Order: sequence, then C-alpha cells, then structure tokens
Amino acid sequence: MKETLLLLCAYLLGSVPTGLLLARGMGVNIREAGSGNIGATNVYRTMGRKVGIMTLIGDCLKGLIPVLVANWLGLPDVWVAAIGLAAFLGHVYTVFLGFKGGKGVATALGVFLGTSPLSVLIALAVFALVLYKWRYVSLASIIAAAMIPVQVSVISGGKELVVMSVAIAAVVILRHHENISRLRAGTETKFKA
Repeated sequence: MKETLLLLCAYLLGSVPTGLLLARGMGVNIREAGSGNIGATNVYRTMGRKVGIMTLIGDCLKGLIPVLVANWLGLPDVWVAAIGLAAFLGHVYTVFLGFKGGKGVATALGVFLGTSPLSVLIALAVFALVLYKWRYVSLASIIAAAMIPVQVSVISGGKELVVMSVAIAAVVILRHHENISRLRAGTETKFKA
C-alpha cells in the first residue's frame, strides 16, 4: 500500500509545473514566452538567471525527493526505479497542464542524484563539456541523456535502475525532437550566460 501511495505522490509532485508557477508569480505565462516550454532553459532565457536557477532546483527536487523517501523507507530497487520514473513522467506529462509538460532533464537529474550520484557527476561533466564547446543546451542534454544508461549500468548495476534510466533517456531524447530538427537545420538557439 505505501509503495502505491508513494508512486502516486511521486507522479503528482513531478507534475507541479515549477517554471510556470514561478513565472506566473511575476506576471508572465511561460507557455506563451520564448519556446513555450515550462522547463528551466526557457525560464532562464525569458525570465532571467535567478528564476531560471530556481526552476532548475525546483524541478530537480521533484525527482530527488520521492527517490530519497523510497530509499529511506528501504524499498527494493524495483519500487525505487518505478517511483523515480513516476516523478519524471509527472514533469513530462503533467496532469495539471493536460499532460503537456517539460522535457524532463532537471527532474531526471534529481532522480539520478538519488539513485546513481556518480553517474550524475559523469553526465554533468559531459553536459558541461558539450555546452562549453558547442553552446547548445539541447545538444548537451541529449548527449548526457544518451550516456546515462551506460553509466548507471556500469556504476549501479541493478537491472531495475538500468531499465528506468533507459526509459528516462528515451523520453528525454524524444522530447527534444524539435531541437534535433533545429540542430540539423542550424537554427537552434545557442546558450548565452
């Protein structure tokens, strides 16, 4: 019973649209600004560094907190993985916005911080290197997402966590399909600090 309840709570927490709420508090509908995405990158570009960082932290915590609770309760890996996936899917397919949410990168970061922190360190290093070299947040996110299942497999090893990481990576990459098209066309927006 507690597992099912935590699964539902993880999805609902993941569904809280952090960027939308923060922007709305400043009188902006983030879905009508910039790219229209509710995630940290669009909030950063349209609302500024402070609100962008707050969105990043909030979205990350949505993934981290449920996983930490599952670990604290001593749940087996299959439930930890399911709860992490539920939080992530809550962000991407939020019930509060007609199942249309963000791309899930920051929430995935939180999930992996709670399940495989060393994998996150490697992924962040790759992310930073790609961002520094090419200045595309989307490209850095896609490459880091593609690498995370391999890192989780090598570092954490549990098949449930590997399956979760593959599912999350696949969704993150699929959610970037428009960015991939713009990258191919040379029209993707570069990151400016």
